[in-house]
Amino acid sequence: MIYFFDGGEDGFFTAFLQAFHDENALLTSKKTQLILGEEPLFVQTDKAKAHRAKERLKTFDSYCLKDLNLLLRSGEADNEQAAFEYFRLLAKEKRPVKNQLAEPAAFKSMEYIRKVGLEVHRFHGFIRFIETASGALYAPFVPDNDICDLLVPHFRARLPAFPFVLHDITRQKAAVYDGKNVFLAPLQQADVLLSANEENWQALWKRYYAAVNIPSRERLRQMRGFMPKRYWKFLPEKN
Repeated sequence: MIYFFDGGEDGFFTAFLQAFHDENALLTSKKTQLILGEEPLFVQTDKAKAHRAKERLKTFDSYCLKDLNLLLRSGEADNEQAAFEYFRLLAKEKRPVKNQLAEPAAFKSMEYIRKVGLEVHRFHGFIRFIETASGALYAPFVPDNDICDLLVPHFRARLPAFPFVLHDITRQKAAVYDGKNVFLAPLQQADVLLSANEENWQALWKRYYAAVNIPSRERLRQMRGFMPKRYWKFLPEKN
């Protein structure tokens, strides 16, 4: 049976409790093509049940909710099912299972979590802000995972005096820092008026890249390993 939930943490745990004993259960909040004969069940979120489940699972692994947060952020198509199988293993073992990598559920979940953390680290270096006419900074990007708000502490610490917007184009959402507060907001598209100096800043990026690049010693395959091509769209030095 397919158990549909709302995509949130409480919704996940409500569905988790309902599907726990179903060996063929599939948990998802995404649009899914049903197989002939497959039964869908739309699970209504119950915050009280979810709270009890979370408190119980935390007695087995105090860091498990952090793991779930990262798993639900994963851009992998089966991330929610991976989370379900991981937490079912945790509930059965009644102890931390993240190091039991011989278990497929643990291995897959830890790999998805690793990819989320790696992408956060990469975008600390790959984000390129555009200076707008108002003085605020704007950065569009296309992450594989839902990491928009996870990037804010890094840039807030480094640019405390500058309001900025991190715009996840794929998910049509933005993390906004107004110079004091941080909030998330839906954002389909942004019409940005550039500052008078922005073209000069982009030219500097290109000059810097040209200065450090050695055409006779290009290692394109190695470069793409550290800087995947799917991230190049918003890098001025690559355009």
